[in-house]
Amino acid sequence: MGFAQGHVLVASNRGPVSYDVREDGSLGVRRGGGGLVSGLSAIGPDADAVWVCAALGEGDREAVRRTGGALDPADTGGQRVRMLGIPPDVYAAAYNGIANSVLWFVHHMLYDIPVEPAFGTEFREQWAAYETYNRAFAEALADEAAEGAAVLVQDYHLALVPGMLRELRPDLRIGHFSHTPWAPVEYFRLLPDDIAAQLLRGILGADRAAFLTHRWAGAFTACCKDAVGGTGTTRVGVHGLGADADFLRERAHRADVDDRIATLRDQLGTAPDGTPRRTVVRVDRTELSKNIVRGLHAYRELLDTRPEWHGRVVHVAFAYPSRQDLAVYRDYMTEVSRVAEEINSAYGTDGWTPVMLRLDDDFARSLAAYRIADVALVNPVRDGMNLVAKEVPVVSDAGCALVLSREAGAYEEMGDDAIVVNPYDVSGTAAALHTALTMGDAERAERTKRLAAAATALPPTQWFLDQLRALEKK
Repeated sequence: MGFAQGHVLVASNRGPVSYDVREDGSLGVRRGGGGLVSGLSAIGPDADAVWVCAALGEGDREAVRRTGGALDPADTGGQRVRMLGIPPDVYAAAYNGIANSVLWFVHHMLYDIPVEPAFGTEFREQWAAYETYNRAFAEALADEAAEGAAVLVQDYHLALVPGMLRELRPDLRIGHFSHTPWAPVEYFRLLPDDIAAQLLRGILGADRAAFLTHRWAGAFTACCKDAVGGTGTTRVGVHGLGADADFLRERAHRADVDDRIATLRDQLGTAPDGTPRRTVVRVDRTELSKNIVRGLHAYRELLDTRPEWHGRVVHVAFAYPSRQDLAVYRDYMTEVSRVAEEINSAYGTDGWTPVMLRLDDDFARSLAAYRIADVALVNPVRDGMNLVAKEVPVVSDAGCALVLSREAGAYEEMGDDAIVVNPYDVSGTAAALHTALTMGDAERAERTKRLAAAATALPPTQWFLDQLRALEKK
């Protein structure tokens, strides 16, 4: 890879491990997965890679107190990890106050414009914490990096880091990757002018700013032109993160997934003619941008306008908790449950429950749903990529019709073989569900094959390595 003479560093809010304090005072460790973990493992030991992350909870902070932040390689699978013990109040203001309640809302265009946002004193105080949080990362990276090291900074939590790090270490090769959409100019202008310019200049401190799709890269470039006069010397690139086919296919055929398939089949039951009931599957975090409520309304309209589906189809909705420390997310989960219960009350019978809603996280159960899905509903109002859209075709047993929002980043690669919907059009989505449910077996299988090929074009390890190679180029 050409990085033997210096470190490769990754910076992200969440690290490859997390800790819990057990009753006996010892620390329990949980390892994560994903593209960064596999990517760092792929570059080899000569790169002397380091992952810089934040302590997220009390277990993590206790691990930092005991280790000074340099985590035990026995906990991390041999990976060098530096975890930052950022004060809880600073972390909360930066993470919840700014990253998740402002930047996420801007990039996903989620504000209720007549009443919000209102950027006053509290926002400015939280912004100061966001600056402090980013500064802590920049200083840690500057301290860890060898001369000329390559640094990959991840996502909207750390948008100021490239500029701060550039001031501290001009010798470094710095990349920033955005995992979210990027807001169009008109929406980005909701931010106070000085804050918008600071965000853009922060990312433009990188040699290269990268995005999941050309659409998001173009929006970033347009915002730079509007607010700060352009992107300067920063190169802009696109890396469409794909699904990890080998992992998914192996994991989806373990015994625990087979057991959950059997349980799901039993719970779904059979249609009046004795055949297995059809399934419309969605698997999401209960995140405001995922559009779960409109998806439920579309399913209800399907049942209302197409009574032939009564007793013959079940909407399998696995909606896992997300950001429950924020009231707006708790309220959204409550609304998801309310609408699902309303549909079941209106249409359900003794032998048929139209919506199977589960709100607890179970990865094996999600994979089971992927395998048996006749239709996958992925209808976000806005999404950087949406890996569910890519994962379902990879593990589907018999082929699955994909109903896909045109506002998902995955649409750029998969739109040709999906049934594409406007996520705000409930009637249009209901019609798309009917089309998907009535699609012939041969067409569904052929579409699934092409969708799976598109979904796996840039698997996580290659996605990571491609970014490193791009940083080598001048």
